[in-house]
Amino acid sequence: MNLVNLESVSHAYGPKPLLDKVSLGVEAADRIGVVGRNGDGKTTLISVIAGTLKPDGGRVTHNRGLRIGVLSQRDDLDPALEVRRVVLGDRAEHEWAADQAVREILANLLGDIELSAKVGELSGGERRRTALARLLIDEHDLVILDEPTNHLDIEAIAWLAGHLSARRSALLVVTHDRWFLDAVSTRTWEVVDGTVQRYEGGYAAYVLAKAERARIARATEERRQNLMRKEIAWLRRGPPARTSKPKFRVEAAQALIADEPPARNTVELVKFASARLGRTVYDLEDVTLHAGGPGEGPLVLDRCTWQFGPGDRIGLIGVNGSGKSSVLRLLADWVRPDSGRIVRGKTVRLAYLSQEIAELDPARRVLETVEEIRKFVQVGKREWTASQLLERLGFRGDAQWKVVGDLSGGERRRLQLLRLLMDDPNVLLLDEPTNDLDIETLNELEDLLDGWPGTLILVSHDRYFLERVTDRSVALLGDGRLSLLPGGVDEYLQRRSAGAAVTARAGSAPQDAGGEPVAEAPAGLSAKEERELRKELSRLERQLDKFGEREAALHAQMADAAADYGRLATLDAELKDLRGRKESVELEWLEVADKLGE
Repeated sequence: MNLVNLESVSHAYGPKPLLDKVSLGVEAADRIGVVGRNGDGKTTLISVIAGTLKPDGGRVTHNRGLRIGVLSQRDDLDPALEVRRVVLGDRAEHEWAADQAVREILANLLGDIELSAKVGELSGGERRRTALARLLIDEHDLVILDEPTNHLDIEAIAWLAGHLSARRSALLVVTHDRWFLDAVSTRTWEVVDGTVQRYEGGYAAYVLAKAERARIARATEERRQNLMRKEIAWLRRGPPARTSKPKFRVEAAQALIADEPPARNTVELVKFASARLGRTVYDLEDVTLHAGGPGEGPLVLDRCTWQFGPGDRIGLIGVNGSGKSSVLRLLADWVRPDSGRIVRGKTVRLAYLSQEIAELDPARRVLETVEEIRKFVQVGKREWTASQLLERLGFRGDAQWKVVGDLSGGERRRLQLLRLLMDDPNVLLLDEPTNDLDIETLNELEDLLDGWPGTLILVSHDRYFLERVTDRSVALLGDGRLSLLPGGVDEYLQRRSAGAAVTARAGSAPQDAGGEPVAEAPAGLSAKEERELRKELSRLERQLDKFGEREAALHAQMADAAADYGRLATLDAELKDLRGRKESVELEWLEVADKLGE
């Protein structure tokens, strides 16, 4: 059953048609992800479907009694109301408190916000989460979300994906978060050149299907050209000899990428990075750091020792407020640690993209603003002009001559990132670089970073981008340490979940007369079994320590062997094997710790 129908719908802003005689329908079971370049009409399409925008032409019909819930990019919350009133309306406390679904939404989206707080006192991100919570608590036949993952951390995004997948309502979502698209959508709509191209499956299936369509289109065009050449030959020479018809075979989607090399040549990039950086990039030795300055704010690092080596590509993960940006500011020398020592390599040439958009001269042209840094830059083995890189990051044609003052926030962020890359750094610190970038631009940025030789440390809530451009993940789990995650984001979510379970158990543990928790033997274990498990836990921890030492030694050896390609390849293979064994041991450790209730 169709909930919404569009018949020959057209809409334009100025001379550009965003929708040109589009006809489509949204069915009751649909879960649709909407993709396309910024400015191509994604928000216009969902606004027409929602009924909040009347199109220039065509017809939009809604099922009678259709309940639509819409999360737009701008909220309409009353700043004078309390959060409780906005989200829960007139529901009595005993009513919503007894509803597990409501409690879950509040815990995952508003856990750090007082329900008695006024909306006007909230930050932009808190208002956004408040609007999302209000929407999810109500029942709808069709939920329409425009960039719902903005201001959510990786953990909250994972929860939201699971929540939406479990809802019975139809879903229409616009987002640049490709992992989220894959997690929640079963169909993909691409808005391009006034049309809506429809694909079955989530983002990954859409990419493969689009590539297959392009391949078939190329084959069709080649066949047409061949037929034209034959026709010309016939006109010039008379009827040619009979020839067999060309045969075209439609390959499976996997065949499209079967012969593609890896996205990055890790060995070669480490070799280049080592030549540019030497052995030392950043060495942290017993560093203690608070987010608000010495002794102020939450503790981020507690006597932490860590090494960032040449060619490392590291994703830094943690909940909002865990101190990820503080670590980047520490490495950038914007803040000083409470104690400890930071050794920075003498050859480090740093570029730091913070979440704040740098001031740019509003009267300058876009191209001039980049060329004042450098007109040419070498990325890997290729030299690029400022104009070529601008085009790759979405500034095409006349857009390079726009005045900076006329740019949107997303365009300014792209311009800031490009200016950093043009300065030819060998260390990149990127704090949420994907904000306001569309998927096409993200693909270009990923491809650009694939050939960039240096040390990259990235903070991003865009899980797809994080896993795509980095080789390792490191987490801030609130214990003052940097924890290596061989299993990436999945392992991070598992650890966070395990930590929450431990906290819940601790909260319900029996207490002595002074209110202190009393240690209990794990349920169902005899004293002998507990001793054996603790011995096993100790053995695994010693093994993990040895793996860590060997990993650090391998990084040092790879830096020393930068000029020896064969040796570097051997060391890289050993490192990959080591990481695999270390991951296996960590999983064993988690299983034993779980049996002990730790």
